[in-house]
Amino acid sequence: MRTSTKLFPLLIVIATVYWSFSDMIPKYSESKKEPKIGDYSTENAFQHLKNISKKPHHVGRKAHKEVQNYLVNELKKIGLNPEIQTKTVFNEKWNAGTTIENIIAKVDGISNGKSLVLLSHYDSSPHSSLGASDAGSGVVTILEGIRTFLAKNEKPLNDIIVVFSDAEELGLLGAKAFVNHHPLAKNIGLVLNFEARGSGGPSYMLMETNGKNSKLIKGFLKANPKYPAANSLMYSVYKMLPNDTDLTVFREDGNINGFNFAFIGDHFDYHTEQDTFERLDKRTLVHQQEYLMSLLTYFSKADLSSFESDEDYIYVNFPFIGLLIYPFTWILPLLILSIILLCAVITIGIKKRRLTIKGIAKGFIPFLIAIVTSAGITISLWKLIVIIHPHYQDILHGFTYNGYQYIVAFTFLTLWIVFKVYNLFKNNNPLDALIAPIIIWIVINVLLYKYLQGGAFMIIPVIIALIGLAILIFRKKRAPKSTLFALLSIPSIYIFAPLIKMFPVGLGLKSLFISTLFIALLAGLLIPVFQEYKKKNLWQYAFGFLAIIFFIAATFNSGFSEENKRPNSLVYVQNSADSTAYWGTYNKTLDTYTKQIFDSNYETGGISNAETKSKYNTRFNFYKKADFKNISTSEIIIQLDTIIGNERHVKFKLTPNRDISKYEIFNNSKLSLNCLQANSVIVINKEIELRKGNLFVYQMGNSDEDLSISLTFDKDQKPDFTINETSNDLLENPIFNIEPRTKKMIPMPFVTNDAIICTRNFSF
Repeated sequence: MRTSTKLFPLLIVIATVYWSFSDMIPKYSESKKEPKIGDYSTENAFQHLKNISKKPHHVGRKAHKEVQNYLVNELKKIGLNPEIQTKTVFNEKWNAGTTIENIIAKVDGISNGKSLVLLSHYDSSPHSSLGASDAGSGVVTILEGIRTFLAKNEKPLNDIIVVFSDAEELGLLGAKAFVNHHPLAKNIGLVLNFEARGSGGPSYMLMETNGKNSKLIKGFLKANPKYPAANSLMYSVYKMLPNDTDLTVFREDGNINGFNFAFIGDHFDYHTEQDTFERLDKRTLVHQQEYLMSLLTYFSKADLSSFESDEDYIYVNFPFIGLLIYPFTWILPLLILSIILLCAVITIGIKKRRLTIKGIAKGFIPFLIAIVTSAGITISLWKLIVIIHPHYQDILHGFTYNGYQYIVAFTFLTLWIVFKVYNLFKNNNPLDALIAPIIIWIVINVLLYKYLQGGAFMIIPVIIALIGLAILIFRKKRAPKSTLFALLSIPSIYIFAPLIKMFPVGLGLKSLFISTLFIALLAGLLIPVFQEYKKKNLWQYAFGFLAIIFFIAATFNSGFSEENKRPNSLVYVQNSADSTAYWGTYNKTLDTYTKQIFDSNYETGGISNAETKSKYNTRFNFYKKADFKNISTSEIIIQLDTIIGNERHVKFKLTPNRDISKYEIFNNSKLSLNCLQANSVIVINKEIELRKGNLFVYQMGNSDEDLSISLTFDKDQKPDFTINETSNDLLENPIFNIEPRTKKMIPMPFVTNDAIICTRNFSF
């Protein structure tokens, strides 16, 4: 076989991998021409994004109001009449509340049908995120999209409601206020929600429905987006994670269906000071635009009266057709068909002497060794890497700046392991060796059928491999097998190559073992492609060499820079009751910024009653006794304390004496509570037995001047609370004289940071 012929199967594999990634996201080319009326302008969207992401703009911050005013004015410019919905609301799931200010505008349709909602949130994450991607990208996509739609002077059939929700980052509070308290929420047929969990990469489609998904997926395909990026496994996994979006509230509280469009690339920028418009991948914004304009055009004129369905669909990206879909009812028949085909192929193959029972049995040995070894080495090696680079633990996203290099390195390492293992069994017949991977894949599909049916598209590679195996068995000519199998395997590679990247990006590098499992499993189905090569050791050496190169590159890029900044944290905690104070840091490794406090005499662990609620339940890693600064705390005013029957009714008010961003109320004793209200909004309205722990968190909103709390409980009980009041002005407060961060540092996300926390007990 000539060298060019030998290389052709490998080129097919490489080209398919490239195709699978490039097919998921559109290109971006900057247009220097003025857009025509009715044309979407990505440049306009980026200019809006630049304007609204200059400063952190979470609830209660001055910049939050500035962004709100900007968006209201821009909606007015395109002919809409926006309103501000102001409402104090609590999310009982997180015991979190604030006074939200949603921005709502409506485009009137010509029918009395259901409304279409375009949704994204305009608040940024407390306290330092600039919010360009999350979710400024969604806001400007909708803003420019609705301008484009109106410029065409076409009347929609359905009302279109633009909702720029507030306080999504605090517990989906703006969405709760809209769904549960705004009259426009009573007639919604469908929601398109635009979100972000990074600053680049393809935008994935995820559905939210209380029922079956077939009508939603059919509607999505009729809208014909050019670059659909979706599979039913993602939503099955998404539903298992604690990462809700505003759309979740529409589904749970309003039984309203919808689509999420969210990107996760460059996850390390999520919720950080680096979430800037400069770091947002312009192709990603174009992808969001493609979704919006295709779905807005279709669903603004479609019947939105009912997306209720009695059937669920499997869906997955597939070559040429975009999305392959088929009903869940096909899962079991396809599984049974694959088992029947396998039995038939084995029987015929043995009769034709193309397969042997001994060879098939031997085929399990290298395949299982390759899978177990790949996963085991990946898990162990990643743990070792974290030990070598302990500062990785301070990137709470779990995805490091050099994470893509690690993905490539572990990919080549896994391929090296697979080739190394199979080279130890050189005399195996490739057709015999293919049976074991097919059987293991079928076992996996049986488990998917039982526990995770959204991933049932994994039967596709099995059927393709069986077809290829059958062709090779019936062929009289024994060679070449590699080109045929490479061509047949294009759909399998196309489906799974993006998943190898997606899992460690979205779930963190600790999940790299999932990627290596996919690689080893897929490599097993490609045995006829690579077994054709006589000098297999050359491939083994090549993969090993490339793995080393990328591990070296990742190590070389393991530090921090002005482009990839180091997250760190400092918190000052004052206990006003006993006049003590401490410094705390969430960092596991100390740098020049944290060492200005933690230079010596510090302790390992947390600070009692001072660790505020955080997304990943992160605790202080170090603390140190500090000078008591006697920082002014909020005034507590008892407004009511009376006994009626067997119940005691207490109402008190917390009035800040400094710029408080949030209050946290903790219960310190067993308490039978009958009613709890905050700022006249019911938080608990039933008899409940409270244990020690968080009672609720309240973020001070733009219009909040104080926090009023009302309690009703058994008259014989004595409540005991801890009140934490937090301000994020540690660096600005002159009594501390903290040296600012260098240009290579950022505030650590997901935790209370740059903060002064005053804590005290309160009982009555």
